[in-house]
Amino acid sequence: MTGLSINAALVRRILVGFLAEEVHKVGLKRAVLGLSGGIDSALVAYLAAEALGPENVQAIIMPYKQSNPESEAHARLVAEQLGIEHCVIGITPMVDAYFEMFPDADSMRRGNKMARERMTILFDHSAARGALVLGTSNKTELLLGYGTLYGDMASALNPIGDLYKTQIWQLSEEMGVPREVIDKKPSADLWAGQTDEQELGFTYKAVDELLYQMVDLRKSRSELLAAGFEAAFIDKIYAKVQNSHFKRRLPVIAKVSNRTIDRDFRYSRDWGK
Repeated sequence: MTGLSINAALVRRILVGFLAEEVHKVGLKRAVLGLSGGIDSALVAYLAAEALGPENVQAIIMPYKQSNPESEAHARLVAEQLGIEHCVIGITPMVDAYFEMFPDADSMRRGNKMARERMTILFDHSAARGALVLGTSNKTELLLGYGTLYGDMASALNPIGDLYKTQIWQLSEEMGVPREVIDKKPSADLWAGQTDEQELGFTYKAVDELLYQMVDLRKSRSELLAAGFEAAFIDKIYAKVQNSHFKRRLPVIAKVSNRTIDRDFRYSRDWGK
């Protein structure tokens, strides 16, 4: 895992500086995030509190009726340890009201609806508080497309999107995230008993090793085979990365003019300042 090892203290300084600069450069000082009880959102909360001050971070805990009670307990633990403002907004009434019309909807549809319901709440609080929504998707999830477009993958800023899951664990140790959160099995908590690795069919450690060599080192299929990865695993992961590309870019705009947004018209967010 040599390539995946990070200088956690350095990465901490970089990401804290990133959050402070990006929030302040648009004239704001506050951030809001969804706190799930998992390690990714916990880490983002720790980074935000250090970058902006605990008084400028709001966490919203949004359980569904089937959510594991441990998730809310761990989210509260993180918020209380950091001293950040937090509140609980249950999403059961909104989600169930919709699916009363579609009782046969499968778990994927229900999970997507929950993720998008949570994000609408976060962006509403963003507007109410003059705060930017912080993303909590890591690099592994983004590359695999393991997330909901305009749901948990949506945000104004994402401080951890270039960290693989195994690196999230390393930085969480550095930041002092509670042991209970670091040690538990990763789960989106979309239905009872769900775990990420069980649903994906492989461990984060295994897929991170492959993704690092495939994406960061740009190794070819033959080189990955020579490195000891199984052909079926390589093909499965490559297909996931390829088929989820639409989730990692803005909607494609049909070009009919000389300057098209996100193609010929590209400026940084602080253009004009």
